[in-house]
Amino acid sequence: MTTDIKEILKRSQLSVTASREKILHLFLDEAGALAHGDIERKAGEKFDRVTVYLTLQAFVEKGIIHTIPTADNSIRYALCKDNCAEGHHHDHHIHFVCSICNNTYCLDDIVTPEIKLPKGYSSSYIEVVVEGVCKNCN
Repeated sequence: MTTDIKEILKRSQLSVTASREKILHLFLDEAGALAHGDIERKAGEKFDRVTVYLTLQAFVEKGIIHTIPTADNSIRYALCKDNCAEGHHHDHHIHFVCSICNNTYCLDDIVTPEIKLPKGYSSSYIEVVVEGVCKNCN
């Protein structure tokens, strides 16, 4: 796994640091999305809040992770698929938030529907978040 993490960082033209390795490892081990607080807790006291924040921002910019807005205006982060690149996210899938366990999942098999906007409008990003009960809580 360590080799894969180092390869991902190098391919994204990011230097390999302990914080980047640890945080990327958390995403590779997680089935759903992570909040900033989740990452801080799971990374341990070794990394401060600023280090975590800067690492997340670098990962988003490089197309390693993507952001998921939530109903309470917080942000969760999830691992991107291989077709994302620096400045170009191609995660056109639906996100599911469980109202019982509060986990957020990327539903990769369900593509974001095409939205026809009125004349004069143009979209740059479409986000679909579905809230309900996940299969683990059902």
